[in-house]
Amino acid sequence: MDWGLANRIGRMFSPTSGNTVMLAVDHGYFMGPTHRLEDARATIAPLLPHADALALTRGILRRAVPPTATTPIVLRVSGGVTVLHEDLSHEAITTSMTEALRLNASAIALSVFVGAPHEHESLVHLGDLVNEGETAGMPVMAITAVGKELEKRDARYLALACRVSAELGAHIVKTYYCENFSKVVQGCPVPLVVAGGPKLDSDKAALELARAAIDEGAHGIDMGRNIWQSDHPVAMLKALRKIVHEKATVSEALDVLATEKNKRTTTTVPAIA
Repeated sequence: MDWGLANRIGRMFSPTSGNTVMLAVDHGYFMGPTHRLEDARATIAPLLPHADALALTRGILRRAVPPTATTPIVLRVSGGVTVLHEDLSHEAITTSMTEALRLNASAIALSVFVGAPHEHESLVHLGDLVNEGETAGMPVMAITAVGKELEKRDARYLALACRVSAELGAHIVKTYYCENFSKVVQGCPVPLVVAGGPKLDSDKAALELARAAIDEGAHGIDMGRNIWQSDHPVAMLKALRKIVHEKATVSEALDVLATEKNKRTTTTVPAIA
């Protein structure tokens, strides 16, 4: 692997644990002003110091992240369709490699839709981006999107989507956790990071998902709504870090969550003179 490409990947993954906690805030590119992400700057600011990487679009990067920030950027470069469209697989490349380099991204990301009507186009886009990425020293993260067809999130389907992405040259693959997830990991020769998906019923459920993914071989998580739609997003992010980087149990992570909550809810009452 070329030094520049390896260096960019090294920015995002801990040299100690080998894992990463990515914060996904790119939902607006197809969902619009998502709940609790309406003001992206306000949502991102308190979380930024605690994320190993920030996944977002160029528009939000320019408007909501200060240029003094040192958190690595995973720049989404695909889009062109919204939730108003029945076929979410009809994405194209919307941001160039030149732009990604100009913005000092540490990686670029695009969705691939294996088994969807526009499978061919999305896989060709992936291959083209990898070609450009190898030339520029830019890692490419393939996101195994399934759109509205949630029933496809099984080990057989995800193993296929992840392996195909790796075969086409993706350096990292973002996918979903599923039953028998270890089979997905075993079939993919590049690091997998697990998506959080829609907001789960509780913070505990999200922590359990992260612990299960790490136990079965994931190299991290790339969560969004289960962090910034939590009532205590900073505490939640810190608890997830405990699992991903220290392999804490869910119980230990819940202790971190409770401690961080108390820090933010306890106020000091000034003494009366």
